[in-house]
Amino acid sequence: MNFVRLLSRHKTALGLGSLSLFALVLLYLAKCTSETLKHSESGFPHHAEKRDEPQQRQTKELSAFLVVLITTGPKYTERRSIIRSTWLAKHDPDILCRFVVGTNGLLPEDIQNLSLENARHHDLLLLPDLKDSYDNLTSKLVHMYSWLDQHVDCKFVLKADDDTFARLDVIKEELQAKEPKKLYWGFFYGRGRVKSAGKWKESTWVLCDYYLPYAFGGGYVLSADLAHYVRINRDYLKFWQSEDVSLGAWLGPVDVKRIHDPRFDTEFKSRGCNNKYIVTHKQSIEDMLEKHQTLIREGKLCKEEVKLRLSYIYDWNVPPSQCCQRKDGIL
Repeated sequence: MNFVRLLSRHKTALGLGSLSLFALVLLYLAKCTSETLKHSESGFPHHAEKRDEPQQRQTKELSAFLVVLITTGPKYTERRSIIRSTWLAKHDPDILCRFVVGTNGLLPEDIQNLSLENARHHDLLLLPDLKDSYDNLTSKLVHMYSWLDQHVDCKFVLKADDDTFARLDVIKEELQAKEPKKLYWGFFYGRGRVKSAGKWKESTWVLCDYYLPYAFGGGYVLSADLAHYVRINRDYLKFWQSEDVSLGAWLGPVDVKRIHDPRFDTEFKSRGCNNKYIVTHKQSIEDMLEKHQTLIREGKLCKEEVKLRLSYIYDWNVPPSQCCQRKDGIL
């Protein structure tokens, strides 16, 4: 009876207390709902946002519009010197160049020579985990694209060899009009039969009796996002003997923009000299010097245009085995 009287006496206070508690519950639920919606709209859970914050804050120490990565051997000092004095002679702040060398297993004397060279020119990319050999070219490709993706903020990368001559002024100008996304630009081939002997022997190729379409490795351009693609998938990629064949196979199922350009003279043997060429492979030291001097004196690449082999326009509308019909009248 006393309890009932107590309740009656304080019913107003109890009612106000209940309303206050109910209001607090509603405010709490509203806040929770708001937070949930905010994270739902962003497409990421709250813990994922926190996990990604360090990556968003991470900045790369180097920056360039175009990066040139040139594969070279430890002892090819003269070739590097000629390239520095010819097609890399003109400094461009938008272009970053690195000569890529694997140093694993080298003699101390060789490592010291490379270190001195790098101290003088600051343009060597030394890979201590890679033994530099022909058999490791595909691994070398993955190493250097991984370095690029982790250390350089860039739009495009030109991969070249140390017997390649490139017109960087023309390449840069044309790239400025291209979207820096999903670009694979070079001289493509789709009817290459799988090699069963020799230094290009592919004993583990089981995909088909032809290589998948690929750009010849003497020189081609990728957008930086494709270098990123190679790096993040490196643990799942099959390494074949030829680095250019491997890249073509890795990018085979990927939605990329393949641009076949006859101005890339990058086959196993040069097609000659044409003033419209922007990348020429299989060049001797004398060839590079002559091209550079002719450009300076006459504003053109060739002292005399020469055609040694016919070229072709890649036909993407037919099976790869029918892609590449050589004809006269093509660069």
